[in-house]
Order: sequence, then C-alpha cells, then structure tokens
Amino acid sequence: MAKNYIAPSDPVTVPAPAGGVVSGLAYLIGALFGVAGNTAAAGIGFPLHVRGVWSLPKAAGVNWLVGAKLYWDNANRVVTNVAAGSTLIGTARNDRINTDTDAEVIFGIVA
Repeated sequence: MAKNYIAPSDPVTVPAPAGGVVSGLAYLIGALFGVAGNTAAAGIGFPLHVRGVWSLPKAAGVNWLVGAKLYWDNANRVVTNVAAGSTLIGTARNDRINTDTDAEVIFGIVA
C-alpha cells in the first residue's frame, strides 16, 4: 500500500455544520456534497456519503433523461438539471418528468 493513502473515500467523516445534520438528508458543506449517514449535532463528526446512488428530492417543473448532469440547488434543497446557481453533484440514473418528486442520482460519475 502506498504510504500516502489515508482512508476509503466513502463515507467521509466530517464535523456537522451549524444546525446539525439529519440522517438521510443531503448537505453541501463547502464544496463537499453528500448524504448524512446519521443524525449529529453541530460540530460532531458524522459519516457523509459521497458515492453511490441516492434518491433525493427533485425540483418541480424540470425534466431530464438518463445520464444527464444533475445539480444541487442548496437554497431550495433539491436536485435540478439547471446549472445556474447550483453545484454539480452527479448524473441521472433514470429519466424524470416535471411532476416527479424524487431524483435518483449517481454520485461521482460526471463526464
């Protein structure tokens, strides 16, 4: 093993932001995006899952096809395909239409 290896990349243990985190919800902490593995109070270390396929709340009124780039709208806490004002988080696992309420996102796979 290389001497500079630190740890597996998923999950990453990070301190919870102000207000804490709730298990299963998505968080953008600086440029790090993922899903909380457990509930934790502010400042307490928690596992943030940054890989895998996750079901997250989807923005209303947007459509996309499998493989589309997906973004996190942190102000509204939803997945969207609109890049402006959002953070790239992964790719769509399947098609979605404007009335769908969830998005299946593959983290870490973006071309």
